Amino acid sequence: MKKTFTTAAIGLVVLLGINFLSNYIYTRIDLTEDQRYTLSASALSTVDAFTSPVIIDVLLDGDLPAEFVKLKSETKQILEEFAATNTNIKFNFVDPLKDASNTEAVMAELQQLGLTPANVTVEENGKISQEFVFPWAMINYNNKTTKVALLKNKLGSTTEERVTNSVQQLEYSFADAFSKLNLVEKKRIAVIKGNGELEDQYLADYLTSIKDYYNIGAITLDSVVTNPQQTLDQLKAYDLALIAKPTEAFSDEEKYVLDQYITQGGKSIWLIDKVSIELDSLFNEEGKSLAFPRDLNLTDFFFKYGVRINPVLLKDIYATQIVLANGEGNDSQYNPVPWPYNPMVFSRNDHPINNNLEALRFQFANTIDVLDNNAYKKKILYYSSPLSTVVGTPNIISLDIINQSPDKAAYNNGNKALAVLIEGEFNSVYTNRVKPLELQNNLEKGPANKMLIIADGDVVKNQIRNGRPLELGYDKWTNNFYGNKEFMVNSINYLLDDSGLINIRTKKVGIPFLDQEKISTQKTKWQLINILLPLTLTLIIGILFNYYRKRKYGK
Repeated sequence: MKKTFTTAAIGLVVLLGINFLSNYIYTRIDLTEDQRYTLSASALSTVDAFTSPVIIDVLLDGDLPAEFVKLKSETKQILEEFAATNTNIKFNFVDPLKDASNTEAVMAELQQLGLTPANVTVEENGKISQEFVFPWAMINYNNKTTKVALLKNKLGSTTEERVTNSVQQLEYSFADAFSKLNLVEKKRIAVIKGNGELEDQYLADYLTSIKDYYNIGAITLDSVVTNPQQTLDQLKAYDLALIAKPTEAFSDEEKYVLDQYITQGGKSIWLIDKVSIELDSLFNEEGKSLAFPRDLNLTDFFFKYGVRINPVLLKDIYATQIVLANGEGNDSQYNPVPWPYNPMVFSRNDHPINNNLEALRFQFANTIDVLDNNAYKKKILYYSSPLSTVVGTPNIISLDIINQSPDKAAYNNGNKALAVLIEGEFNSVYTNRVKPLELQNNLEKGPANKMLIIADGDVVKNQIRNGRPLELGYDKWTNNFYGNKEFMVNSINYLLDDSGLINIRTKKVGIPFLDQEKISTQKTKWQLINILLPLTLTLIIGILFNYYRKRKYGK
């Protein structure tokens, strides 16, 4: 009896000691092969500054389809890791449609908030049904609210791939949202004007999407003529310059101002169309129009950075659709047809910018040659498909091409570069050249820098409906969504991200799934094993235990 009491007392002391130490020593062990729940230092740093409660409502609860149950579980694990770092983070899972007397009204209200539902096809016991799920999280902190998309769709993805893609983005998505809520001083983006760039209404959705991260202003290069130094000084107050589809040539003076801005550390994104052609110009009686080269006076400028944008048009068998009308008046029918001059471009998932992105839509894209004429690091972010080719200009572009079956043998000049990221310590384009004007404190070689060149100005262009801008990447004619918006947001985040937060996007995780075919064919077998095996083992153990008791105490 005394020995039993001593053992119990020692056990109690050890237990109390462990509980006492746990208040001062805290650790979590991630036993997953891919370290799925080990958050990066840059992700953890985004929650350090929270000094009051951060309330996260995750709209994933209730009777969910299997893939969303998995997504819910993974979301919970990630949030637990963030909450373990900062106890101000509180989260809960809610069903937005629970107890809703008018489901349609609730869904409409959620969609007005930008919370787009996922339409899920559920097959159970041979019956197919459609369900709506809102895979979103809403984060509230100090009267600020931001939303987080939990579901990652990619064209042609299987259920398993969709869940894996979604789980891979969770750490970045939440860390990015926390970072936005903590922003005190925003970096600045200059939208360059004065050379026939896209009008504001066509950039509206993109600029709206990034205004939570950055302050945005416009710089007009027309003032270079009268006061180039003042223009450069104004431009240097911005961290990045966005040049979106210029249609008028740059003067040498304007180029030199931009050159010095870049050489002195300014980031830049160039969306360039070297060929003049628009789809609207084909909608005439002949159904054709002339595509001709557009001289922007930038060839020598880009050559110094090791790229050349060619005045050609890309044709691709993997193409997005346009809608054409047949018939007249009330008898008109609108039919979507593949348009080879609008390539559908897929990511190779080999960089934080393009990792895990939906296909992009290019329109009358050019091609880029990557040159080996300097030591800059060049990364091709997007290629055309292997089944693509180029059309020289000037050339007549006709709608009749949609009536012809594509000859795959003719699409034999593919894998053309369409978007190139350049990094390095940039030299001035005007090194060892006569300067077009005098600028104060000009540099011949600058600090580490980044530049993105895209051979299509329409990648960043949103459509308009009833005078209102639509979401970038959405095509109002076919009702399709493309990944242009996320690509452009990722691009600007990468160029301006000093914390390395966007590098989280390269994290790879593996999500184990049950084999659905085996589940279907072996369902009865495993049901019997799960029911009968525990009962059988319990019975055997009971018989053996009873036998042991009889032998020990039966004498």
